[in-house]
Amino acid sequence: MNSPGKVAMYWLTTAAGAVLFVTFQLFFYVNDFVRAHGTAPAITFDPDILWMFSAYYGCWIVTVLLALTGTRTTQWLVLVLGSLLVVLNTLGGIADGLRDGWHIIFSAVFFITLPGVFSIAATWRRIKSKGNNHVYQ
Repeated sequence: MNSPGKVAMYWLTTAAGAVLFVTFQLFFYVNDFVRAHGTAPAITFDPDILWMFSAYYGCWIVTVLLALTGTRTTQWLVLVLGSLLVVLNTLGGIADGLRDGWHIIFSAVFFITLPGVFSIAATWRRIKSKGNNHVYQ
């Protein structure tokens, strides 16, 4: 069955993967900082930058909520916004991984890109489906 809830669950899984990636990345950073006995440069953020992180990762929830509505227009918005978030998060993870280690790259691909590809495919199938959505095709 091709329901909007199914597509929303795919995007929710991708959003959870993005949160897991950021959490693991912070744990890796703190571990490296402690291992270096505080000699590594500390990363500090201005309040405006911290607000932007919240807004950026909040877009994942917007994607899920748009997917729940299930209209053709919102599905196109989900496809564009979700694909953009998957690409930007993956590229950010790769850039951080080049600086901090291969495990960051692996985490980005495993937690964001892999479920993101399935989410994009499910959204595309939903957009391309024709006829009644409640009938098995």
